[in-house]
Amino acid sequence: MQTVALGVYITEKTNNDIWLGLLTAAAWLPALVGSPVGGVFSDRFSRQRWIQANNFVMAITASTLAVAEITHHLSLQLACYLAVIEGLCGSASWAAWQSLLRDLVNDDEVLAAVSLSSAQFNLGRVIGPTLAGVAIAVGSTGWCFALNAASFIFVVVIFSFVKSPSRAKVLTKVRVGAETIVGAKVAWSVKGCRNPIIGVGTVALISSPFIALVPAMAVHTLHSGKVGIAWLVGAQGVGAVIGALTLPGVARRCSRLTVLRGSLYVLALSEALYALAPTLALSVCALVILGGAYVGSLTGLNTSVQLHAPQGERSRILALYTLSLSIFYPFGAIAQSAFSTTWGVRPVMFGAGCLMGLILIMVNFFKPTFWAEIGASPSERLNLLAD
Repeated sequence: MQTVALGVYITEKTNNDIWLGLLTAAAWLPALVGSPVGGVFSDRFSRQRWIQANNFVMAITASTLAVAEITHHLSLQLACYLAVIEGLCGSASWAAWQSLLRDLVNDDEVLAAVSLSSAQFNLGRVIGPTLAGVAIAVGSTGWCFALNAASFIFVVVIFSFVKSPSRAKVLTKVRVGAETIVGAKVAWSVKGCRNPIIGVGTVALISSPFIALVPAMAVHTLHSGKVGIAWLVGAQGVGAVIGALTLPGVARRCSRLTVLRGSLYVLALSEALYALAPTLALSVCALVILGGAYVGSLTGLNTSVQLHAPQGERSRILALYTLSLSIFYPFGAIAQSAFSTTWGVRPVMFGAGCLMGLILIMVNFFKPTFWAEIGASPSERLNLLAD
């Protein structure tokens, strides 16, 4: 709901696509600090309590955003400042979310668990835009921000009921820098962790910016306004949920590597088709496919890290995975939003799809072992150490 509301607010207030990229950067770049700190704290302390603390702060920022909009004091600058705080807390808690998930399931259930987590997360992309449209129609964008604040409070409450196996306490002094470096060295030495971290950064830089440019595509290219934004965001969410619920079953019949590679190729192709779609209806259809391929790509890469990361450094390695996504996505969003102001959204989206496809072909040709190292079983870990 907040994504739709902010997209509407910024697009109507500025009529400039670059602000969409700047807001994306404000929300994601704080992960440069938040992800490493969150990884260290998640490896040391209760992951449930860490999640609760960060969501409480995010409830405050969302409440501030709601009050500012309802009282007509919201500005672009304030929206970016609040996005920085929310991005800092969100990135700091994300490693705990991911690590906690791995604590609750067996090895053969990791892909299904990650996919289910993605399904419930992306279900918000289906329900949220619909509720946002209703809230904006009967009230204002401020109502969307207020409901978002309530959702953070719900997380704080519900995590009081989550139980996970106890872990040995770490009694040494907290040294964020040194502990992060240790996690980075372990991540780089294990190919089953290193390759997905590189892979998600590539996807984030080239393919992920289509998410930030949805309002521009709806308003400036398809001329469908607020309704178009809601339909496109919802379409991506529908595709993501369908992909998250069906792809684990496909992986059981073939392999998680086959699903990952197929998802990446479909991601490149469907983004190009989305760029060429002449109408809102066809754009919605393309985004359903794109949403499914996107979640299939990210869950496949994430699952490899989950399976191969040593338990003692798992949160820090997953924090690096999140950091790779969090760094390259806003840079890609800023670059592509800037290009779209000059060339238009369609050429930029089409070029991104073609570039992603070209990279996949080059990896197959020049580095075919890249995929085998991601798809290897965790029992083969000794063979996954970097040379």
